[in-house]
Amino acid sequence: MKLTFHKYQGTGNDFVMVDNRDNIFPKNDTKLIGHLCDRRFGIGADGLILLENDDATDFRMVYYNSDGNESTMCGNGGRCIVAFANALGLIENETEFTAIDGRHHAVIAGNTVSLHMKDVHTVSVYENYVFLDTGSPHHVELVDDLQGLDVKKVGASIRYSGLYGDKGSNVNFVVPTGTDKFAVRTYERGVEDETLSCGTGVTAVAIAMKVLEKAGANAVKLETPGGELEVSFVQEEGKQFREIYLKGPATFVFNGDIEW
Repeated sequence: MKLTFHKYQGTGNDFVMVDNRDNIFPKNDTKLIGHLCDRRFGIGADGLILLENDDATDFRMVYYNSDGNESTMCGNGGRCIVAFANALGLIENETEFTAIDGRHHAVIAGNTVSLHMKDVHTVSVYENYVFLDTGSPHHVELVDDLQGLDVKKVGASIRYSGLYGDKGSNVNFVVPTGTDKFAVRTYERGVEDETLSCGTGVTAVAIAMKVLEKAGANAVKLETPGGELEVSFVQEEGKQFREIYLKGPATFVFNGDIEW
């Protein structure tokens, strides 16, 4: 069969997008999804996203990692599917959609998408790292040498360590670069490598830096290898965060058909 796809990227975090409102895609075929995401034998992407009908909101987002398995929330993928829905004519400049972690509100202006993320009620602070869930689990760790770090090697050692059990965690390494500005590199589970950007990851970093009092403002800029993102939030008493928004570019790359 022939599959029509659209490729999008958000600060270098790239996705194969499929309009699955007619339920044509074989969602349980992990080998096919892995093949489509393969950068040598397929289209190439960090993940695959299906846009589907939803009774309560404008559409439903179903996200798969490049290993072919359905995964937890993807922030950059969420921003990219908003751009995709806009290109399909499903929405104009504002939307509400459903993802695996619930409903999300988003606003699109040009190629910039601001995505409302889930509230964060628990931030666990340890001696050398912070752990929190921003739709996906994230380990956040300050380092001295971000550029010289072997993110894949060190990230994998933490992801597969006894800290997080069988499910593992995404791992973010951080250095401050200015007032309320941080550079971030992320190891993503499911991709099992460093990605150029991670939306839920930079969201976790922004909140972790606020809790650690490394950030003073309620809007934090995050520089990833793929570009800059901004995370804003409202902090309530203690480690409670709401009105969390992830803002940055979501860009169409190309579309086409592929046999499968």
